[in-house]
Amino acid sequence: MSAATDEILEKLKSLSLLEASELVSQIEEAFGVTAAAPAGGGMMMAMPAGGAAAAPAEEVEEQTEFDAVLDEFPSDKKITILKEVRALTGLGLKEAKELVESAPKAIKEGIPKEEAEAIKKKLEDAGAKVTIK
Repeated sequence: MSAATDEILEKLKSLSLLEASELVSQIEEAFGVTAAAPAGGGMMMAMPAGGAAAAPAEEVEEQTEFDAVLDEFPSDKKITILKEVRALTGLGLKEAKELVESAPKAIKEGIPKEEAEAIKKKLEDAGAKVTIK
């Protein structure tokens, strides 16, 4: 190895896990690459044992808030969908009608996954198409 690569290697060895993770993110962004390991292990084999390779995975936050979005509905099911939206949201008739007619539109935002799935099921049972984001 050259003196330059030896110096870089020594600096890399002194980084904390957080600093190493930040460096990986910066390299990915700067060069438009990903540090995902190839099928044979590739880059991950060069990482020291002890969890250094797990640092990027720890930074990924699990989504805890979801949006239930009414995508579309058949026109013959509009009244049924309106009734469900009113029951789910507590909106008045006018507000619920405006919400339904402006589809695709979020029915509820920032809710737990279970609640979003329950909304999706009720509206789909009524004939609507709903996505959870």
